[in-house]
Amino acid sequence: MLRIAVPNKGVLTEAAQTILKEAGYRPRRDSKELVVVDPDNDCELFFLRPRDIAVYVGEGTLDAGITGLDMLFDSGAPAEEVMPLGFGASTFRLAAKPGAFSSIKDLEGMRVATSYAGLLGKHLAEVGVEARVIKLDGAVETAIRLGVADAVADVVETGTTLRNVGLEVFGDPIAHSQAVLIKQVGAEETNGVRQLVRRLQGVIVARDYVMIDYDIRAERIDEAIAITPGMEGPTVSPLHREGWVAVRAMVPRKGHQQVMDQLWEIGAKAVLATAIFACRI
Repeated sequence: MLRIAVPNKGVLTEAAQTILKEAGYRPRRDSKELVVVDPDNDCELFFLRPRDIAVYVGEGTLDAGITGLDMLFDSGAPAEEVMPLGFGASTFRLAAKPGAFSSIKDLEGMRVATSYAGLLGKHLAEVGVEARVIKLDGAVETAIRLGVADAVADVVETGTTLRNVGLEVFGDPIAHSQAVLIKQVGAEETNGVRQLVRRLQGVIVARDYVMIDYDIRAERIDEAIAITPGMEGPTVSPLHREGWVAVRAMVPRKGHQQVMDQLWEIGAKAVLATAIFACRI
């Protein structure tokens, strides 16, 4: 039986549950459910603290899990990324009072508060800066105001929270993060994990593409195919109306309106764009 770890709270929770639901796995009916048994897919979903997921997966207790890349790196657990999931993008940045510091080198001998002590400590060692890491469990935005630290290191999406307390980011990003599917380092992928990966890949591709259908005169088919080449090539079928063919192809969702315009300009008719729910590529 496949055992999957899912974030039970935080910014990744809703999106993680949505992608699993779209991949065909049973959703939980109540936010208080900690375990969901899905007999149709021969799997169990365990709803855990996002920070703990890499530990459970790394120890082999669970087969796979969804967590943030930043939390995977910070955990130090023997778990590895299987695939990115395309949501929950953020950066791990340094912040302080405006003008206090300009680069990470300025933190020599200073105190830096963070909830990601492992990730920060490793980066400081890599760049050769000796600073005292103050580990806090939770929000770190007020650490400077309360005199606990000279700077903070935190996960930033828009930076609004930091600006609201009078802080600004400085230096280069320490790390870039997003939601990822993880497994134990060196663990052989089971049929269940391989199926999970295929399903998630199918959902991600479906979100990025639409299906374009249109009718075009046969003599202009080469021009049309140049606009909509599809994956392995478009499907072309003769129409009952002599001299016309029907074409179907997947095109990137971004820019599909421009594709429809280009098809119209070369004489395509009945140009339709439809969403794709899931696929296997």
